[in-house]
Amino acid sequence: MKNNILKTVGLIVALFTVSHFTMAQTVNKQDLSIFPKAEAGYKQMVIEVPHSNKDNQKRIEFMVGKMMEVDGCNQFGLTGTLEKKDLEGWGYSYYIFKTEGHVISTQMACPGQPNRNLFVSAQPEMTDYNGKLPIVIYVPEEYEVRFKIYKAEEEIYHAGEITSNK
Repeated sequence: MKNNILKTVGLIVALFTVSHFTMAQTVNKQDLSIFPKAEAGYKQMVIEVPHSNKDNQKRIEFMVGKMMEVDGCNQFGLTGTLEKKDLEGWGYSYYIFKTEGHVISTQMACPGQPNRNLFVSAQPEMTDYNGKLPIVIYVPEEYEVRFKIYKAEEEIYHAGEITSNK
């Protein structure tokens, strides 16, 4: 009986943890009132990352897209433009993503392969990691922003030298 209770509590904790990390993030860390309000048909997305003493060894890659049902074998991409703008008087920048929603893909035949749900995104953008400043992106309302954090290794490597035999 005690084992069943412990298993149940463990399952509840695991489910809460998974659901916590998959929910949309609400950001309250920075004062975003200095950024322009989102235009009609757009929403303001914010990436905030924790500050560390190694911010200079990290990079952020973000992509704008949305979940779509696509075939089972082709590669897909969203067409659009990402414009980087300066927030005048502040020294910050922000991004505006514009798209007409066109999707490009490879054109392979996929006989017998079931459709799949896939995050179809535009070309990713790589930017500096800065735990003190938010990355603000304006996207059409039906799109979302996802990001990855890249970390450099502590170790520094040496390149080999090629010598020619004359």
